[in-house]
Amino acid sequence: MTTQKADPAVVAIGGGTGLSTMLRGLKRQTNNITAVVTMADDGGGSGKLRDELGMPPPGDVRNCLRALANTEPTMEQILDYRFTEGCLKGQSLGNLVLAALNDISGSFYDAVRKLSEILAITGHVLPVTTEDVRLLAHFDDGTEVLGESKICEFKKNSDRRISRITVLPENPPALRESIRAIEDADLILLGPGSLYTSIIPNLLTKGIAQAIADSDALKIYILNVATEVGETDGYSASDHVRAIFSHSSDRLFDYCLANSTAFPEAVKHRHGELGGSQVVVDSEELERLGVCPILRPMLNCSDGYAHHDSTLLASEIMSIYTAKSPTKIYI
Repeated sequence: MTTQKADPAVVAIGGGTGLSTMLRGLKRQTNNITAVVTMADDGGGSGKLRDELGMPPPGDVRNCLRALANTEPTMEQILDYRFTEGCLKGQSLGNLVLAALNDISGSFYDAVRKLSEILAITGHVLPVTTEDVRLLAHFDDGTEVLGESKICEFKKNSDRRISRITVLPENPPALRESIRAIEDADLILLGPGSLYTSIIPNLLTKGIAQAIADSDALKIYILNVATEVGETDGYSASDHVRAIFSHSSDRLFDYCLANSTAFPEAVKHRHGELGGSQVVVDSEELERLGVCPILRPMLNCSDGYAHHDSTLLASEIMSIYTAKSPTKIYI
């Protein structure tokens, strides 16, 4: 591990709401943050802009920019505003701003950089690649489904399990700045987020998994608090880790940070109605994989469902970094 710094260079890799939730907490802990964001989304407003304008999907990047923004709350509301009528129904204004900047700038990377300046964000947000990538899911019965938005829907209506995810085209080149950020990192975080559609796709981008493996940084996998219907039904903590390792390399990270707080009964029931449950942390299996489990209370159920508490999660991450030798703790 690299020499510890008061303000370490933190790289968070993933996508979706999980990554943006964590970033909201981290920006209160350090100014030196880089989010490396998946570019495989093909659904909703992002998918429409991708298909009609030929640009990378802006949705996950927009969420991360909003999470790291240091502007008036009204600006965040404007970026998150979705049209309710007409040809723009369902489209986010933030997506349209990125689309306009993409056209003006000539590249999606420059568009993200310019919106970052407008929002005065803490740190940096980088697309993992600017290539036009699509996800292909391989199921255990031999079925294949193309497209991130179609994978979960297909899985919800069957008892098949995803056995592997690939990207098309294979080995798309990573953005050079994303590789450099990983190389310069003191702390690398994977997740939280959708295992097969937000986290693993980043590792299938040429150069990303190797850069993580080669890094001397402290590397932590942030385990989701709940299973995700259509992706990780019935998955334990070790199932998540095995899936990541099988798509990259063994011992890609040394620590797994997991929530230790049990779901309240009402929350447990709500998740059960949707087909989800609290992720079981099978610590002995994690240790057999060479991963040290670290359990901390990080649960937020303020909306009736289980999520990470962004403040608690960020605080625990930085506590692990500053500890001389992180060890498993059961609470």
